[in-house]
Amino acid sequence: MKVSVGVSLLLLCFVCRVKVTIESCPLATGNLLRTEVEKTLTLTCINDEGIEPSNQNELQWFRNGAQVNLAEENRRSRSSLCVQPVTKEDNGVVFICQLKGDASVNSSIKFDVQYPPDLNDTKEVFVEETSDVVLSCDIRANPPVTVAWKKDGEVLDLTSGSYKTTNNGITAQLSITKAKRDVHQGTYFCEVNSSVYGIMGRTFNVMVEDKVLRFPVGPTIAGVVVVLCTIVFALISRRNTIIKCIKPN
Repeated sequence: MKVSVGVSLLLLCFVCRVKVTIESCPLATGNLLRTEVEKTLTLTCINDEGIEPSNQNELQWFRNGAQVNLAEENRRSRSSLCVQPVTKEDNGVVFICQLKGDASVNSSIKFDVQYPPDLNDTKEVFVEETSDVVLSCDIRANPPVTVAWKKDGEVLDLTSGSYKTTNNGITAQLSITKAKRDVHQGTYFCEVNSSVYGIMGRTFNVMVEDKVLRFPVGPTIAGVVVVLCTIVFALISRRNTIIKCIKPN
């Protein structure tokens, strides 16, 4: 009985000493790995104690809670993952490596993927007088950016009442209500400032055109059809009279 208790305590102490660690390339700071899109990352999980291989001592990887499929030879005392290429969707992802037989023996690493907004282009925008128009910028980025709107090189005065801005962290928009050529025509710039990537943005060349009078096409066509049908039926009904008039004496 004493031997059994001693063996159990020995096994318990042995399990307590078992731990796994994650090494990364490039190196992480603590459990945070900072990188950029299109890069390649390598994660290696190591069983520090090098315990004898068994099903219970296999290493398992999880990505945001979902288990990663591994080749059998990649489950033992050393297991590696390659993330290539890194994408925007990998930002905030957490990888966990753990023992199959004891999930409490684990280590984790979190991705901090930095990327700029997809901007630096020019768009031509045409709007009719008194119509509304919305200018949009995709500002999704990590770290988050600040946004400023400019018109013809000057910071836009948003107090005039004809402008309205919105920003949800993904898209920044400038709405123009009832456009007027002498007020709203010009070059607008969505200026985005990133602490990592600097200043960038999107240019909008806004042209305010004369308002075009539009006729209701459907009702107009219907009216023309009715008139033509009336004329045709009238001609048919007076066919005999018309024939007599054109018949030579």
